[in-house]
Amino acid sequence: MLTARDIMSREVHTIDLEASVEDLARRFLEVGVSVMPVLDAAGRLQGIVSETDLIARDQPLHIPTVITLFDWVVYLESEERFSQQVRKMTARKVREICTREVITCSPDATVPEIAALMVEKGIHLVPVVEQERLIGVVARHDIIRSMGNAS
Repeated sequence: MLTARDIMSREVHTIDLEASVEDLARRFLEVGVSVMPVLDAAGRLQGIVSETDLIARDQPLHIPTVITLFDWVVYLESEERFSQQVRKMTARKVREICTREVITCSPDATVPEIAALMVEKGIHLVPVVEQERLIGVVARHDIIRSMGNAS
């Protein structure tokens, strides 16, 4: 059975955790990908960032609906979501907009396991990590390519 090691892309376009969002935008345009792993100075995977994360900075700010009851202010929506939205809109560094809880796989994960993970979590790219190091990525097109080569 094919594994991540068999189908992963080994040449991975990454971005540094401390890069500016302007550098990120330029990098997306230069390399033509829509998702990139985020690495720290030591080369360890710290997050993942997508063009959607970058675009979210330019969306209109939605002020949460509140009601007042006596001297209390009650938020009808999540205060945390509002705070996250403000942080992303004012972000200057990749670390401020990237997703830190990254779904990864080992090089020995099977293609069906990776495909199920992508569908279940609604993700397009799975970093392949071995001993805390990024060694490749499996994107949806890698899985589709493996189906075409399986015959």
